[in-house]
Amino acid sequence: MQPSFRHRVSHALDPEMNPEPGLSGLNVLVVVAILVMVLVGVLETEVHVIRQFGGLMGGLKLLLFAFFAAEYGLRIWVAGLNPRYRNGLHYAMTPAALLDLAVLVTFVTPFLGVETTVFRLLQMTRLFRLARIGRYSRAMNLLFEAIRSRDIELALSAGLAFVLMLGAATLLYIVEGDVQPEAFGSIPRAMWWAVATLTTVGYGDVVPITPLGRILAAITAICGIGFIALPTGILASAFSEAIRKARDERAHGRYE
Repeated sequence: MQPSFRHRVSHALDPEMNPEPGLSGLNVLVVVAILVMVLVGVLETEVHVIRQFGGLMGGLKLLLFAFFAAEYGLRIWVAGLNPRYRNGLHYAMTPAALLDLAVLVTFVTPFLGVETTVFRLLQMTRLFRLARIGRYSRAMNLLFEAIRSRDIELALSAGLAFVLMLGAATLLYIVEGDVQPEAFGSIPRAMWWAVATLTTVGYGDVVPITPLGRILAAITAICGIGFIALPTGILASAFSEAIRKARDERAHGRYE
């Protein structure tokens, strides 16, 4: 028995209803449209681009709005075929569907300012929702599992980094507070310097000027190198383990 048109649309739009592995042709088109929308949203923030290509941007936005509005309506229409949803309204009230609706609203509210276009960048989260199928889902799950397996180490490194940041800010508050009250007159003020120093960013807008303050700053910077590298090494190890596990599953025929 041939599936109805509604079932065929459901298979094409809903990754959970698609009997074939990977993305359907329609969802590939959705991914391309999302990337184009993000590109337009980024370029719209540049005034020179708007002045020169404003008409083209407007046409692309109109086309994207029509495409995503039709696609959103079709998803509401076929949502009831997915056992997870009672009907289209049930699906429409999910956070993912509400986010998609909010993105559509930004297309028809230009009076709110160009800043609303940045909100469309949130539509990139749908790329991750679409990727959570087939081998992409397995790969992502392996990565998340690897990260979760290091949750204690990551939490410990974050805690140590916070203690170091708080300690450095406190010491500089004591040493530099009277000399530079605007920058180090309180621990919260000194925290900005501590963050910039520990992350090795070093903006240079706030610097200690006393000899003892500079010595403490040097020690903080050296310690910061190690503490920033610590979670990086933990994550690198987790990713390496995930890749090795994926290769083992492919070698044993369990990973498609």
